[in-house]
Amino acid sequence: MDGFNRSCVLALLASLHGTCVSAAPHPALPVDKTAFINQLLEQMTPEEKVGQLRQRFTSSEMPEPEVLQTIAAGNTGAMFGAAGRAVLRTLQDAAVKHSRLKIPLFFSYDVIHGHRTIFPISLGLASSWDMDAIALSGRIAAKEASSDGMDMTFAPMVDISRDPRWGRISEGFGEDTYLVSRIAGVMTKAFQGESPSSPDSIMACVKHFALYGAVEGGRDYNSIDMSMVRMYQDYLPPYRAAIDAGAGSLMTALTTLNGVPATANTWLLQDLLRRDWGFKGLTLSDHGAVAELIEHGVARDGQDAARLAIRAGINMSMSDTYYGQALPGLLRSGEVSEQALDNAVRHVLNAKYDMGLFDDPYRRIGMASDDPTDAHAESRLHRAQAREVARKTLVLLKNRDHTLPLKKQGTIALIGPLAKNPVDILGSWHALGQASQSVTVYDGLKNALGNTATLLYAKGANITEDKSSFDRLADGKIDIDSRSFMQMREEALKIAWRSDVIVAVLGESRGMSHEGASRTNLNLPGRQSELLSALKATGKPLVLVVMNGRPLTIGGEHDLADAVLETWFSGTEGGNAIADVLVGDYNPSGKLPITFPRSVGQIPTYYNHLNTGRPLTAGESALYKSQYFDLLDSPLYPFGYGLSYTDFSLSDITLSTQRLMTDESLDASVTVKNTGARDGETVVQLYIQDISASISRPVKELKGFQKIMLKAGEERTLHFTVNEQDLKFYNSSLEYAAEPGEFNLQIGLDSQNVKQQRFEWQCDLCDTAI
Repeated sequence: MDGFNRSCVLALLASLHGTCVSAAPHPALPVDKTAFINQLLEQMTPEEKVGQLRQRFTSSEMPEPEVLQTIAAGNTGAMFGAAGRAVLRTLQDAAVKHSRLKIPLFFSYDVIHGHRTIFPISLGLASSWDMDAIALSGRIAAKEASSDGMDMTFAPMVDISRDPRWGRISEGFGEDTYLVSRIAGVMTKAFQGESPSSPDSIMACVKHFALYGAVEGGRDYNSIDMSMVRMYQDYLPPYRAAIDAGAGSLMTALTTLNGVPATANTWLLQDLLRRDWGFKGLTLSDHGAVAELIEHGVARDGQDAARLAIRAGINMSMSDTYYGQALPGLLRSGEVSEQALDNAVRHVLNAKYDMGLFDDPYRRIGMASDDPTDAHAESRLHRAQAREVARKTLVLLKNRDHTLPLKKQGTIALIGPLAKNPVDILGSWHALGQASQSVTVYDGLKNALGNTATLLYAKGANITEDKSSFDRLADGKIDIDSRSFMQMREEALKIAWRSDVIVAVLGESRGMSHEGASRTNLNLPGRQSELLSALKATGKPLVLVVMNGRPLTIGGEHDLADAVLETWFSGTEGGNAIADVLVGDYNPSGKLPITFPRSVGQIPTYYNHLNTGRPLTAGESALYKSQYFDLLDSPLYPFGYGLSYTDFSLSDITLSTQRLMTDESLDASVTVKNTGARDGETVVQLYIQDISASISRPVKELKGFQKIMLKAGEERTLHFTVNEQDLKFYNSSLEYAAEPGEFNLQIGLDSQNVKQQRFEWQCDLCDTAI
């Protein structure tokens, strides 16, 4: 094949016509990347430069002739949506064999929580609070995606969200700035490995910059209006964490921020991102976002949209129309400067260089002779790792009278529309994951029980009775049973009466927690709650297994069930992982990364809120206090909550000092004991409250955690270090600093049930007149 390596590039730069043939990949390019890119830029026509800024879509099928012609003409810089080495090779051939300068394409895909082996959705991964497990999922995803020719993933998605009505909350890692920031760095490094140029690595594209998860009303694509203090304190840190971890690219949000769309936001993309944060990587628009500037009402037409976007700092337009159509004319008229165009092109070429594509355009595609015979072969999956990670993400929310784990004997009734559902268990954005290779809950229980118990199954109900609502969803495919609810319920009750225990697997379809899938209520859809009530009436022990992509308002179902297990959408090996927990082969250790409200009317509800001047205090009169009079003010399940099949106790906190000075550290220690009869893991969480400051501060903030395994009866003393950095916040002047005063330090197994000690921080260099 015609290669495109250093010798070819140098030859092409000297003589732009002709063919350069290489027999073997060349060693790495010169370390002076800037000189190399500048030299290449000098040879490019304005049309070729514009072409590099266009990212186009094509399906995984053989590309259309028009697409190949456009690439060969030098009018495309990258492709997304295509998958499979053969089709990518054809596309790359068009670039490096037939275009004038033979600049390689890069290929992107939505590898969010796995590529072929699907791991739990991001909200599930966050429930593990296990950075090693999360890193493992990202590293395997990168290896699988790169082996299919992918160079970049549109992940991690690190948008903080406190509104579970938003469908894309399933793509993110929850509500907490500290936890999401930790995961953002871990996932970025997992995707990119030693270097984004490594053949088994893919470049991370952190998204969506910025504040996409704060859309008004939880309605996708809606606007955001937010104070600068809250933005800096709560919502921006995860993006910064991913960038600090080396993310090579960044995708902007589809939304407006304080009236300015992110795609045209010069402050966001240049002042904050480039100047203040020092980001050197590639910026991409989201799908069609440049064109959407017209609908946002800030661009008159396509030409104006292209002008606004490139001047704001959008280097590459995804699913582009107007960069290709308008930029050449804007350049000739002087409305877009040559420098602005060159800066954007330079970032695209830099990214390709960093991915190793100038050294070898087929670095991840490989040779045709090495293509897998069966792209979906079992040998390409990582089942053992997927099962291990998935088990860590499951959260036990209730276990009355030790209903769980199930005994491997007698008769178990497995009921529900998600119990034998191989597609929905994969969740949204499940890349190239195959339903035919996923393990359902039914499959998992059959595997776990073997011949020791009888497993009976009935669907019981459809996920929803309203098929028309699914037609409005991006991932709206759903299997609707033609039988009536009464018929399905009666079938379920028949096997329930014959059983010793009932396991009901209820929840959402994957399409209900997806892009464009916002909801106005968070109840179980359809008639699933009616089914659960009917099953409860049998008097048999009742286990509720919830499968979902967002917090649901399942207070009534919580009361009906004897045990509740949150499983999210747990991926390829989800059924085996769920069964492992149900039968006690694995002791659940997950903790919620997001608050579950009692009612949609409580939203937004999150643990690290500001106090009011009239807080509701237990044991005191509720008159004229901040509350809902018709519902408990507390959440259904708090942030950080999760049970185990064993019990853990915490000692009181011991502080090394109660007066912390500048440049000193405080040690907070607590003894954790497994007081139950089983070995188990738990997550010990550290929170801090700034009692009095120049602005109102949250009632508590997560500042650290440790996940530990303790054998039955074992105890261990844990140490947490606190210093000035942990006390800093953005004040009203957007200065990031700590202020002297008193602080509450809390340690607990969730955000509500904590031990507490108080300490004072003093700063001899600070102005104490706050």
